[in-house]
Amino acid sequence: MTTRIMITGANRGIGLQMTKQAAERGDEVIAACRAPLEAAELTALAKEHENVTVLGLDVTVERDVKSVAKGMIRPIDLLICNAGVLIGRGGLTDPAQDSQAVEAALMTNVAGVFFTARHFLANVKAGASERGGNPGKICILSSQMGSSERSGSSAIMYRASKAAATNLARSMAVELEVDNIAVGAYHPGWVRTDMGGSGAAIDPSESAAGLLSRFAALSMASTGIFEDYKGDSIPF
Repeated sequence: MTTRIMITGANRGIGLQMTKQAAERGDEVIAACRAPLEAAELTALAKEHENVTVLGLDVTVERDVKSVAKGMIRPIDLLICNAGVLIGRGGLTDPAQDSQAVEAALMTNVAGVFFTARHFLANVKAGASERGGNPGKICILSSQMGSSERSGSSAIMYRASKAAATNLARSMAVELEVDNIAVGAYHPGWVRTDMGGSGAAIDPSESAAGLLSRFAALSMASTGIFEDYKGDSIPF
């Protein structure tokens, strides 16, 4: 059965690779990003694959998310909240951690997840109801940097935002269990992207393949999980 997937932040890095791999295996993909006209690689990918639809969506603006979701009638089997930013890599004294950077981190990495899940929930419920008892799924890209047990002093606001994103996943897992919707939080690994840097351990295609495999394994028995792209558990 074809999986109907929506991915936010699909214009680059891991999001673009997940879109590519899902499309190549035959899934229907709604690839959302803030500025589609500037997303040359994503646009080219959509031209190559008729099962990819590009959608303009700014996850930080709730009225935008609400308006786009209101016009969406397609059921969604898997909602991937991937959009994220990292601004300022230092701690308390890092001047890059200014009010604009803090706002961007919290609005994109936390509020963006909340707005996306809130307003596309009806589509995920519709997907779950059509799949003969198989759960709908919401998968949130978090990070091991948000783990309180793995605390560090770098990128302090990014760490805080990812801790909050993981907490959202746990809370939604509890709330949505009655609706047969499984929710998980995932660490994508240290990936060679604009965010991860050129010295990172793995490339986006490896991370994307691992994540898609873990999303497929998510079930109501494992809802609320926090794990990495290889399936290893991450401490909260």
